Amino acid sequence: MHADDTLSFRDPDDGAIDLSDYLLNHKGVFPVPIIITEPAVGYGGGAMLLYFRESFAEAAAEGMHESGRIKPPTISGLGGFGTQNGSWLGAAFHFQPIDGDRYRYLGAIGKTSLNLDYYGALSQARSYTLDGDFLLQQFLFRLGDSDWFVGPRYAYFSSDVGFDNEKATELGNIDSSRRVGLAGLVIDYDSRDNIFFPKHGSYMEVELQMARDWLGSSSAFESYNARAFTWLPLSKAWTLGLRIAGKTINGDYPFYAQPFVDLRGIEKGRFQDQNAVETEAELRWDVTPRWSLLAFGGVGKAYGQWHDFSDAQTVYGYGTGFRYLIAKKLGMAVGLDLGWGPDGEHAFYIQVGSAWK
Repeated sequence: MHADDTLSFRDPDDGAIDLSDYLLNHKGVFPVPIIITEPAVGYGGGAMLLYFRESFAEAAAEGMHESGRIKPPTISGLGGFGTQNGSWLGAAFHFQPIDGDRYRYLGAIGKTSLNLDYYGALSQARSYTLDGDFLLQQFLFRLGDSDWFVGPRYAYFSSDVGFDNEKATELGNIDSSRRVGLAGLVIDYDSRDNIFFPKHGSYMEVELQMARDWLGSSSAFESYNARAFTWLPLSKAWTLGLRIAGKTINGDYPFYAQPFVDLRGIEKGRFQDQNAVETEAELRWDVTPRWSLLAFGGVGKAYGQWHDFSDAQTVYGYGTGFRYLIAKKLGMAVGLDLGWGPDGEHAFYIQVGSAWK
């Protein structure tokens, strides 16, 4: 944006509130509020300070010059949050595309204290506190000029855990202090038309990870995760989204690392076991070019250690929501989802773009 240009928060075409020009041309520090509505930790909030080394527009132009492909900007961040049940987290991260987005680096470090419930074999909440320090390092390589990325990831978590009152006796004697050092391979595919609120395209990620003593882990186990999303335009105004995910863990793993069913309307960790699978569909109606209404529903199951697949409870989550296209040139929308789960459980979620991340 030139110095004589006037920054406007109104779209010149429809006169609606729009942050496209500001977001496209902003660089430097950018504060972002964090609002927590997750039932597992209660309501809360915080803030993140993002630093954009270059603007979205500058990064896109640089990427086109280097590789003929639009690339995201380099972003660093520092922030944290706290919730009403005493949970908190503080973290810093850095994301950097390299050589015209042929390579992508992601690193993070932080400290957290979470007050959670473990349901286990009894399907009964037992409260525990999980304190820890964490580190993440990831470097992905683009395969040729394709939409595929592959590369190594390393994650480290040093934890102290303890049950508050009633213990989960089915776990036996747990190690209150434990280190998890995970290394493995990440495979990504991304053909979405935009990263915020796609109308067509697909995203897939596969994680193959192992924990060993030589990686800094107190015990040996393996973790395998896969997820895939796709968006199918049914007409100009209607879009169908589909999601499927599966997670499994094997070996001497900490109980809090067990996979769980992750659906809107269901408390995270409520249905947790050695394996978890889920699928979800979302139908979007673009009522106007700015406003969209959503209806979604999904089904999932956690099984393996406490329950066989046939005996494990099949759980459903469903709901509705809306989005407002706040930055048309970026395809960024903001809004709210209302979700319902089993036994009258419900929750609301403030969303930036798609709920599927």
